[in-house]
Amino acid sequence: MPDQREEGAAPPSPPGPESDPSSAPRAGAPRPAARLMRSFATVGGWTMASRILGLVRDVMIAAALGAGPAAEAFVAAFTLPNLFRRFFAEGAFNTAFIPMFARRHETEGPDAARDFAEQAMAALTTVLLVFTALAQVAMPFLVLAIASGFAGDERFDLTVEYGRITFPYILFISLAALLSGVLNSVGRFAAAAAAPTLLNVILIGAMIVAQAGVFAGLAGPDDPPGYVEGLCASWGAAIAGVAQLWLVWRAASRAGMPIRLRLPRLTPEVKRLAIIAFPAALAGGVMQINLVVGRQVASWFDGAVAWLYYADRLYQLPLGVIGVAIGVVLLPELSRRLSAGDEPGVREAMGRSTEFALALTLPATAALVAIPWPLASVLFGRGAFEAEDVAATALAVAIYGAGLPAFVLQKIAQPMFFAREDTRTPFNYALVGLVVNAAAAVGLAPVIGFTSAAVATTLAAWVNVFLLWRGARARFGEEARPDARLRRRTPRILLASVLMGGASWAAAQAMAPWLAAPGLRYLALAALVLGAMALYAALVVALKGVVVGDLKAAMRRGGRR
Repeated sequence: MPDQREEGAAPPSPPGPESDPSSAPRAGAPRPAARLMRSFATVGGWTMASRILGLVRDVMIAAALGAGPAAEAFVAAFTLPNLFRRFFAEGAFNTAFIPMFARRHETEGPDAARDFAEQAMAALTTVLLVFTALAQVAMPFLVLAIASGFAGDERFDLTVEYGRITFPYILFISLAALLSGVLNSVGRFAAAAAAPTLLNVILIGAMIVAQAGVFAGLAGPDDPPGYVEGLCASWGAAIAGVAQLWLVWRAASRAGMPIRLRLPRLTPEVKRLAIIAFPAALAGGVMQINLVVGRQVASWFDGAVAWLYYADRLYQLPLGVIGVAIGVVLLPELSRRLSAGDEPGVREAMGRSTEFALALTLPATAALVAIPWPLASVLFGRGAFEAEDVAATALAVAIYGAGLPAFVLQKIAQPMFFAREDTRTPFNYALVGLVVNAAAAVGLAPVIGFTSAAVATTLAAWVNVFLLWRGARARFGEEARPDARLRRRTPRILLASVLMGGASWAAAQAMAPWLAAPGLRYLALAALVLGAMALYAALVVALKGVVVGDLKAAMRRGGRR
């Protein structure tokens, strides 16, 4: 349900007695937990729409490109801007920017916060323009850095060509992420959450145009199958970055935060932002090195880059909906609570966020581990995507699925440090994860092949989340400890998920002929997934892992705004 302070609403008022987060709620006003649930629902709903469209996009790309040279080249090329956006967008920059912006908005008012945002945008734009220009020149070296196995074959030249087209996406999406941080910090979540749908809509359109043969003449006699489709997808990604930036800039202006581009200046605020962002950039760099290690290992196995990409897209569906929703909402919420000295509010936000995450993540994990083959087969098994590709993708889906809870719990644990402007501690923990990931990916590759990259990613995620939670409990005490409600409900949610996973596996075996039958397999998969969801809902309510009355009460309180 969208927040009623959406685009077009009046600009937020400066903080006062009524808006003080530490004050008691007014009659009829939503309590913090209700506001969190509504914000999660807003971001999660739009993210779900984006992920479903993304799944449609990936199904179309898989059918058109399969797992051949053009597919691997596009996946590697699109990895480059998405890899570096973790430095300049959702990762390092916004990790530092959001708490500083939220604190200014809370204590000094909208004008001071907007001035800071404009300073930050000027600095970020300057850095990105220089970086994008250098990347165009150095593209062959960047390709070797992420996929040295491509050297000497047609995939290398294709990746360089596609990479030069897609790379400017980083400029537009990073600026869009800054504006999204502004919107989220003032409680406007819908527009920022809706922006990623534009990428998927535009890429779907690009695939339709390519399949219609509009640009078929661009393919030369030596180009591999799928060359034009990859070219259209690359241009679609670049255009989508412009569209996303325009959407959130317009939304910020209508929300009373018109951010204007100005000449960059090294002000004390910008210096402070850079000092805080630097350790986060290093932490983000460590995480991206993990990704590069996985890509490097996969690049030495034909088809593996594409297999891991499609598997990644499947587990990213629940991770995006749950993890992104929590990550987007929790950091500004904790920053506001800490600024107001509201320690009980911090613990309540942490407890309800973790409960919400586990209630949705654990059943998703059970499904990904129990029924990966039906998911990969029905969704991707068509056109150029053959049976061998389906089997390899399904195996990777199950391995990634086992790490899904860790990926989501990181989104909850990290904001405890980031909200206090501590980006150094997560960096130190990420270094440990880097060592674990590299050792597992490289060391296991001769033994288990391309799946070593997925195993290493999952293992490193669990190590990192363990270190984050242990460090948070040691530093922040009761704020980081599970409350009684969370301790009581977690085992019940886990039991309901395990029972649902077992039932889903048994049902998939019984439905195997239908899941493989042309024309029937889509309905069979829909029945399997919907049946699993219904069973989990019944089990988790019966076991009191989720109490229906709590959900109704939260929605009623939220609806009184």
